Amino acid sequence: MADLEFFFDPVCPFAWVTSRWVKEVQAQREYEVTWRFISLAIINEKRDSDWYTPEYREGHLTGTMGLRVADEVRQTVGNDGVDRLYTALGTAFHPGRRRAEMTEDPVPFLESLLKEIDLDPQLAQHALDESHDAYLRQETELAFSRTGPDVGTPILTFNPASDREASFFGPVISQTPRGEDAVRLWDAVKVLAETPSMSELKRSARAKLDFT
Repeated sequence: MADLEFFFDPVCPFAWVTSRWVKEVQAQREYEVTWRFISLAIINEKRDSDWYTPEYREGHLTGTMGLRVADEVRQTVGNDGVDRLYTALGTAFHPGRRRAEMTEDPVPFLESLLKEIDLDPQLAQHALDESHDAYLRQETELAFSRTGPDVGTPILTFNPASDREASFFGPVISQTPRGEDAVRLWDAVKVLAETPSMSELKRSARAKLDFT
């Protein structure tokens, strides 16, 4: 049984930073993470707000194409493969600033990425396979059932499938803490997550994203 379930969309930069914090702590604490899916395209599919521009929608579709491939990897390779693919996608999208390459021509981009992480490049074809969207929708709905609606990515579930299960949106961080700082934040967040009466802790001011 995993110690943490992490719901991600690879296109979200804040989820990416949080995931690298999770990986940092995982290396020090040796806990198990199950990587799960939440689609920003599905969350926003009926949105007609002015801020949700065609460019936003296109970016979210790019994330969903990555999730479709990740779903096939989940079924054929397993959780470790999803971990490796998310790391490769996130590195390319965020510090690498290569998301436009996938938006323009997803299959060749993904084929190259899959080769780099020793996965079958033919899996890239699943980026265009909408049959995966039913599972992505199921995962998205599951994540929201745990936190309530009107949140985004990432969603974390501590102690899944136990009597201490606790989920929330975030933490949203702008830079990945390292070493002891990462563990200290982990311990604080875990205490908050496991406090039943804890509902929300938020501020709107955000530091500039830093992918180092």
